[in-house]
Amino acid sequence: MPSGVSVKGSFKKTLAFLNHMKKGDPFLVLNEYGRRGVDALSSATPRDTGQTADSWYYRVGHKDGHYFISWHNYHVEKGVNIAIILQYGHGTGNGGYIQGIDYINPAIRPVFKDIQDAVWREVIHG
Repeated sequence: MPSGVSVKGSFKKTLAFLNHMKKGDPFLVLNEYGRRGVDALSSATPRDTGQTADSWYYRVGHKDGHYFISWHNYHVEKGVNIAIILQYGHGTGNGGYIQGIDYINPAIRPVFKDIQDAVWREVIHG
């Protein structure tokens, strides 16, 4: 080392943070966000019978060190997922078209923002 330069300290906090992240501890809260997403999607889903709104569920998983939440809807009629045709629209039996309603993106966006904020807080504060 050049003269006049001194180094003090350690990487103890950095290593502790990296080990914490490696164990996956920060991602245990993904179930909470999964439930929030289901609530948001259910509340935003256009209702006729309520069956589509009540058919949302989520999965939390991890693969190759990557953690994820995925949201799904199991209301299917005649092989067609009703949540999807509500979102994107669909043709009718007599040649008409029913315009879709973008309800999924606005509903889930605040949940994504909350996840982003929580992960960032974890990165900053450990």
